[in-house]
Amino acid sequence: MDKHLKETRLGGEMVYEGHFLKVQRDEVALPDGKHTAREYILHPGAVVILPLLDDGRVLMERQFRYPLDQVFIEFPAGKIDPGEDPLSCAKRELEEETGYHATEWEFVTTIHNAIAYSDEHLDLYLARGLTAGDAKLDEGEFLEIFTASIDELLLWVREGRITDVKTVIGIFWLDKLRSGDWKLD
Repeated sequence: MDKHLKETRLGGEMVYEGHFLKVQRDEVALPDGKHTAREYILHPGAVVILPLLDDGRVLMERQFRYPLDQVFIEFPAGKIDPGEDPLSCAKRELEEETGYHATEWEFVTTIHNAIAYSDEHLDLYLARGLTAGDAKLDEGEFLEIFTASIDELLLWVREGRITDVKTVIGIFWLDKLRSGDWKLD
């Protein structure tokens, strides 16, 4: 149906393979028959957890992100390991990063945060029935956790204090779910 828009891979090679990311360079045929190159990052996928406390507050993180040289406010999140079930990954990441466990888990949606240059996808999960425990941060991982109301988070998005795309989208989902405008399947 979208044949007039589709690009067709003719060949390619991996031009960089790091510990976490890989960069692919492909030759493609455009819809008009001309050829061009496409370079993109291969990513294994990740999960994002929207941890909602019983009192309606949200568990958040502050973490330094080297590429932009600043601390960001984010939801707990993490890379899916090879062969790992995304929900299992979400449960593992919530515990590792925050120490919290959840008794209720619901899939929210899948987002693609960098469609022009990466195949990365993020699966968002709502976590409820939270109980505190001890975090088990990875070697070299430093972050702090705090709680905020959905209204505070919305204000911080509007003010530009929260700019991380996965977090912005997750906050909008929480607001729509809270208002009853959107329901989970």
